[in-house]
Amino acid sequence: MSDSLVSPRFLFRFAIPCRHCDVLWTPKGTTLGAEHVLPNFSELDQPGAVPEVRAGWNASGLAFRIEVRGKRQEPWCRAKMPQDSDGAHIWIDTRDVKTVHRAGRFCHRLFFLPAGGGRSLADPVAGVLPINRARTLHAPIDASQLKVLGQVGRDGYVLHAYIAAAALTGFDSAEHPRLGFTWAVFDRELGEHTLGAGSPTPYQEDPSLWATLELTGAR
Repeated sequence: MSDSLVSPRFLFRFAIPCRHCDVLWTPKGTTLGAEHVLPNFSELDQPGAVPEVRAGWNASGLAFRIEVRGKRQEPWCRAKMPQDSDGAHIWIDTRDVKTVHRAGRFCHRLFFLPAGGGRSLADPVAGVLPINRARTLHAPIDASQLKVLGQVGRDGYVLHAYIAAAALTGFDSAEHPRLGFTWAVFDRELGEHTLGAGSPTPYQEDPSLWATLELTGAR
């Protein structure tokens, strides 16, 4: 970690291109290739192993691939305890508003765990969490609108996640191709990794601290 009291990432407002992908999801997970890898700004003040995050979009929704390496322990995951589990969380604002500090109805927080579901706790899990201090809530999200696949290995895991456009209140790639966006990977062994400034900044509830995801390509 950096010795600075303020993360260098707090000083910048990032805009990141998200490439179009004709097919986002198959039975084996996402189809995102190396061209969909997003910049990882956590390297500015979090040296060492950092997650690789890929993102793609089309009219049907958004897809992400998150790869976490450098672990010596199996991920600890519980479907009923997503905030205490190892996994990835994604925040999306379909209006990319940077002038308010409280989430509105276009803001969403979703989580994806590589395990923790089913009777054996081996099934991957996807779900929705409320955003603290939100002024208004987005429309309900049905479980069928989220897909997740987890691949757990010796030194980490890969998460494949899909969010249907219908799950995101206000999603309109033609009229609003810029999304407020951030991600965080929480891990009991490796700690917290974030796209932008992480804790102790209130990034989990303040959309003005999120980056911008620019939907590029066909619309």
